[in-house]
Amino acid sequence: MLAGVVWAGSITAGISLMLNYERTAGSAGTVRSDWPADSSLRVAPDRATLLVFAHPRCPCTRATMSELAEVVTHTHGKLRASVVFFAPPDAGRDWYDTELQREAAAIPGVSVISDREGTEARRFGVETSGHALLFAADGRLLFQGGITASRGHEGANAGENAIVAIVNGRAAPQNKTLVFGCSLGDRKQLANATTP
Repeated sequence: MLAGVVWAGSITAGISLMLNYERTAGSAGTVRSDWPADSSLRVAPDRATLLVFAHPRCPCTRATMSELAEVVTHTHGKLRASVVFFAPPDAGRDWYDTELQREAAAIPGVSVISDREGTEARRFGVETSGHALLFAADGRLLFQGGITASRGHEGANAGENAIVAIVNGRAAPQNKTLVFGCSLGDRKQLANATTP
C-alpha cells in the first residue's frame, strides 16, 4: 500500500512538473520599438512584416510553425513573413536541413533566413525561440510575443489572434504576449534538444 501511495505521489509530481514547464515562458528580451537600422533584413514597404525567430532544434517551436501557417492563411497576402533560424558559427550542412526549417519553408509565402551566430536576434532584442515581431511598413513595432498558448501547444491563442486582427485592420486586445520556447542563447539547453 505504501508503494502505491509513493507511486501515485511520484506520478502527480511528474505531471505537475511537466505542466509547470509547459506554462513557463521564455525571456521576452528587450525588443526594439522600431526596425533596427543596422539589420541586414528589410521591412516590406507595402505591407506588414512578420519575423519569427526560431532555433531549428527547439522542440517547443514545432507548434509555432503550425500557428504561423494559420496566421498566413488568415491574413490573405497582407503580410510578408519570414522565419529567422539561429545558426552557430560552425554550423555544418545538417544544421540547415531540419524538420522545423522544412516546415517553415513549406508554408506558402514564408521565407526562411539563416541567422549566423544570432546576430539578427540580438539586433532585434529577441532571446527565445518562437518570438514573433510584427512591424508596420514604416518600421514601427505593432506586436511582439509568442503565437502559442504554452510550450508545444497548438490551437487558438492570443498572439495569433492579435497578429491576424492587426494585419486585417481590426483592433487587437493586446500587442504583447508571452513567448514559450527554448533560449536562443543557451547552448547547454539546446545541445540536448532532439528535434532534427
